[in-house]
Amino acid sequence: METKLAPPNSKVTVLIVDDDIQILQLLQSVLTQDDEYNVLLAGSGALALKQSKDFKGEIKVLITDFQMPGMSGIDLATAITVDRPKLKVLLMSGFPDGMLILNEGWHFLAKPFVSSQLRALVVGLAAPGKKSRFAGSVSEAEKGE
Repeated sequence: METKLAPPNSKVTVLIVDDDIQILQLLQSVLTQDDEYNVLLAGSGALALKQSKDFKGEIKVLITDFQMPGMSGIDLATAITVDRPKLKVLLMSGFPDGMLILNEGWHFLAKPFVSSQLRALVVGLAAPGKKSRFAGSVSEAEKGE
């Protein structure tokens, strides 16, 4: 059976941010198992902001913990989307009570989760035609109409 190698630029870049190294390693292993994703890792919001500024290509999806020391996932996502408005955001949390309301077209994944849940969400978010509910006016301009 022949394996088809994808061109290097065809990988989707995902930035994963969590202050728990075990979570970072788990998410990286889930997303890199079939070589579709280029994964960037950061252990804090400040490191993630630096990685986003230093990375010259497109970052398609940000996966970040909701609550981290120094900078929350919401603050991080807000800061990164200023420079990367097309970025899809997936917030994770282990909050046992209540419901997190997301008003920016962002998505949420409750911890603990199974790897298939994570993969399904990332595949959906990284799909080329998927736009957040706030990107409607941009899509007409992108189409050249």
